[in-house]
Amino acid sequence: MRKTATIQTRVDPAVKNNAQIILKKLNISMSEAISMYLSQITLHKGIPFEIKIPNELTAKTLKDSENGSALHKVDSIDALFKELDS
Repeated sequence: MRKTATIQTRVDPAVKNNAQIILKKLNISMSEAISMYLSQITLHKGIPFEIKIPNELTAKTLKDSENGSALHKVDSIDALFKELDS
């Protein structure tokens, strides 16, 4: 299929940069990723993942983490996995 349609959108520069880093590791261009996303919307006849309004606890936790408060910190990845396994 010939690709002739153009999409322009504005996104947070940090979101775009983080996505580009991941896509580069996957050897996928931003354009290819967006095309795949739109194809999945078509195949699923909707957004291809669940979208929900977070409950009160999740909303508070997200807000706290965005503000850098109530974070659990560990000294290393090994320490994190040790805690998770216990």
